[in-house]
This record gives sequence, structure tokens and C-alpha cells, in this order.
Amino acid sequence: MRELLKLKRYVLRYKFHYLLGIIALIIIDLLQLLIPRVLKGAIDRLATGAIGIQGLGYYFLLIMLIATGIAIGRFFWRYLLIGSSRRIERRLRSDFYAHLLTLDFSYFDTHKTGDLMAHAVNDINAVRMALGFGFIILIDVFILGVASLIMMFNISPKLTLYALIPFPLIALVSTRFGRLIHYLFERVQAAFSLLTERVRENLSGIRVVKLFVQEENEIIKFENLSEEYVTRNKHLIRIWSLFFPLIIFLGMIGQIIVLWLGGRYVIFGDISIGSFVAFIAYLQILVWPMMAIGWTINLFQRGSASQRRLNRIFSEKPKILEGKIGDVEFQGEIEFKGVTFVYQNKEIPALNNISLHINPKEFIGITGPVASGKTSLVNLLLRLYEPQQGKIVIDGYDIKDLRLEVLRRSIAYVPQDTFLFSDTLRNNIAFGNEEASEDDIIRVAKIAHIYDEIVEFPKGFDTVVGERGVTLSGGQKQRIALARALLLNRPILILDDAVSSVDAETELAILKAIKNELKKRTAIIISHRVFALQDAQRIIVLDKGEIREQGTHSELIKLGGLYSGIFKRQQIEMRLGRI
Repeated sequence: MRELLKLKRYVLRYKFHYLLGIIALIIIDLLQLLIPRVLKGAIDRLATGAIGIQGLGYYFLLIMLIATGIAIGRFFWRYLLIGSSRRIERRLRSDFYAHLLTLDFSYFDTHKTGDLMAHAVNDINAVRMALGFGFIILIDVFILGVASLIMMFNISPKLTLYALIPFPLIALVSTRFGRLIHYLFERVQAAFSLLTERVRENLSGIRVVKLFVQEENEIIKFENLSEEYVTRNKHLIRIWSLFFPLIIFLGMIGQIIVLWLGGRYVIFGDISIGSFVAFIAYLQILVWPMMAIGWTINLFQRGSASQRRLNRIFSEKPKILEGKIGDVEFQGEIEFKGVTFVYQNKEIPALNNISLHINPKEFIGITGPVASGKTSLVNLLLRLYEPQQGKIVIDGYDIKDLRLEVLRRSIAYVPQDTFLFSDTLRNNIAFGNEEASEDDIIRVAKIAHIYDEIVEFPKGFDTVVGERGVTLSGGQKQRIALARALLLNRPILILDDAVSSVDAETELAILKAIKNELKKRTAIIISHRVFALQDAQRIIVLDKGEIREQGTHSELIKLGGLYSGIFKRQQIEMRLGRI
């Protein structure tokens, strides 16, 4: 329950809605408590012959009036209280999503997307139920329970005490079962997370699944996870199914006692027949709170378990902290000063004591073997990760002192793994620059050598690509991502093997087409194809996280080192048609 107290600020945001809803709910409960009193008066007067047809009509109209008031009030408390819980759900989900976007790449490296999706859907739904129906039932149980007991004591204190005999047992059962329900619900949520993650992975990698003919194996894995999810749900349902009837059974024991003893009291004249009927009616009203205790505990236990999971994520703080400097016009001078970086749970540095100076509007090429640290260098420049040693400076500003938005708005980046949204080609190119004109979109599409292919589609730029651009080839996706970066027109441009999925001839044509664009800004092109870097003003050769060589293409060829060996090997591969 302590976990749910952390939602106080959300509840206070809608305090007037909750207050009005609670008032309406209390009025409804009081109206419900009036009906047994009305019945008592009518039955007692009938028993003594003090009432006629006209008098019965009065009681009939009175009960109808009360019932109408209950119906109207019920609409208002449902609208106010359940509506408020829905608004809190929306706000909580928005805050959860916004918080996820503040977390570093390292967090997503170690947490499954399926888990996060389960938090965003199931857990927040459980919290909403606790703050909606759970809150309503809690008030209902208190008002109806306490008021019914007062009314029953007013009729017969002795009979009321007999009726309460099962209550201590009800409290004990509710407490024990509540803890068990809480534990089982957390297990169900964990199983749902695994199931969600498996579905997400298979849908994202559907091509791989089909190409390797793994449909049956993946179905078996999914069925196993689904079976585990169902099994855990069955355990929860079994306990819940036992709990609810047990509470009802214990409540019915009280009714049996009242029926037996109350009937005797009527026979011996201790209470009137009307009082006995009213007592039974109040006891039946009291049965609902007894039954609702179980549901309330279940809702709050589920809500508490879910909020605990959400709180664990909300407590995660971004390791990459915002700087304070903003509104900077960058020229594009970059300097790495003794930078060392090690990925989480790794021992060998991805980058080791890197020192590198890049002049404004300089065209730098970076190459090297696989896992030499090329992409890591760019990730640090974008502050997707933080180096353990050293610092990175742009135009004299330590990037740690810059606001992240200012830093990243100065860099146009095309990663190795391009991502396209399930949207039109136009919107994918204009992502990040929604105000771009049609002429600008066409211009960058032509530079990226994708325009001719786009206009061949039936709907041209209005063609909707599938999820992650699944309907396009790898080369097409990369060129659309390149066009997107060029459209941003930022002082620093980084291409990380950005056109590696196209053939060598097309890559050279694209690099030739963007040559004028490169002259306008600081350009860093990472490529495993060294011939793509021949026009670079300087080429950096990385190996095992260290700078092994640097210079122009001709200088590095003359050096006869690592770069020269890569170049000669790729020349042979080109002649053989392998590149």
C-alpha cells in the first residue's frame, strides 16, 4: 500500500473531482440505508392495520424517489471517480513514457522492450483499477459497513453481536489471502512480460524467422511461454476463486444466526416484524462490504505490486546529466582529449586514451576492423554514453556543459542500423524537420540517390512503408535515412556506414553527390570500404580502440600499414566482384 502513496500528486491534481465524487457516493450510501427504515415503517403499520391503500402509495412513491436519487447519484460518482482514475492513468502513462525517453542507452541495453511494454499497459491498468474501483469500494465498504452496524445496533445490540461472530475470521482470511494474491500477481506480470518480449522479437525479426524456417520452433517457444503465463494465472484464479466464496460463506453464517435468533425475538415480541425485516435488509447491505473486502484487497494488492514495478523504473535516473549552456551557434570544431570508454559489463575498453582534433568544416574519414571503436566514438560525441576518462569539446565547450537538445540539434547522424517509422516516405524524410518544403525534400532525395525509386512507387512520396521500413530494401532505407540527415542541415554531419547496403558503385555516386554538402559542414564518414574515404582530408584508422594511423589516403598508402593492407585487400575483392 505504501507504493500507492507515491501517487498522491496525481490524486491531488484531481482532488475536486474526487471530493465531489466522494460526496455523491456518500449521499447514495445514505439513501440506500433509508430504504430498510422505510420498509420497517410500512410493515409495522401494515401489521397493526394503521395503513391503507393511500398510505401504501405514499411508501411506494418514497421508495421510487429514493431509487431515482440513487440512480442519478450513481451516474455522477461513476463519472467523477472512475473518470478521475482514467485521467490519472493517462497522466501516469504519459509520465512513464516521458521518463523512459530521459534514460540512457545503457538502460535499454539491459532491459527488455517486452518488460517495458508490460509496465506501460498492464501495470498502469492495475494502478488505475486501484485508484478507481478500489478507492470507490474502500469508501463504500466503510460507509455502508459502519452505518449498517449502527442501524443494526439501534434495532437490537444483542442480535448484532451474534451477527458479527464470523467477522474476526473474515479479517484473518482476508489478510492471509491478500498477501498470497499479491505474490501471485507479481508472478503473473513477470510471465506476461516474457510473453510480450517474445512476440515483439518475433515480429521485429519476422524475416529472419522465415528465412531460417524457424516458424515451428518459435511457435513451440511461444506456446511454452503462453502455457507458463496461463499456469500462473490459474494459480492466481484458484486462490481468488477460493477466497471469494469463502468470504461469502462466512458472511452467510451471520445471516443464518440472525434468521434463527431474530425469528425467536419476533415470536417472543422482543422486536417488531418491521424491525426484523429492516435488520435482515441491513445485514444484506453489510454482506456487500464483507464480499467487497476481498475484491478491495485484491485491487490494492495488484495496484501496489504494479506501482512497485513502476516505481523501480521511475527511480532510475539518467546517468548522462543535462548541461546548462544553450543557444550556441556551432562552427563544428571537435576535440577528443584522452577519452577512454568501457561498455557496461565489459572489461576491455572500446576506446582507449583517444586524442583527436577535427577542424571546422573538415572532412574526416574513419575506418578500421570490426569492433575497433568507430561507432563508439560517435556515440560518445552524441552523449549516448559517457566516457570514464577524458572529455570531448565542441567549439571550446565541454559537451557535458551543453544542454543535450542543443548538442544533438547541432549534429545530423545516420547510424548503421537505420530506423524508419510506419509512415509515408515524405514524413520519414522530414522527421526532425516537419516544416521542410516539398522542394527541399525532393532535393535531398535526389542527392541521396533515392528520388528515382520513390517516384516509381504508386503513391510516390505518400507511399506508407511497413514497420521499421520492412517493405524497403536495406539500401533504400539507408538512402532515405541519409536524405533525412541532409534535410536537417546541421553544422556536423556523421555517416556511420550509412550506405553500406548499396553496391560500391552506388556508394561512390552518392558520396560524389553529397560532396558539396560535405563542404558546408564538419563531416565524419565512417566506412569499412576504404575507397569511399579517398577524398577525405584526413583518415583516422582505429584498431582495438586506439588510433593506429592517420593522414590522407596517399600518405597512408605510402605508410604501408594497416590502412594500406585493408585497401589492397579490398582492391582485390572489387576485381573479383565481392564488393
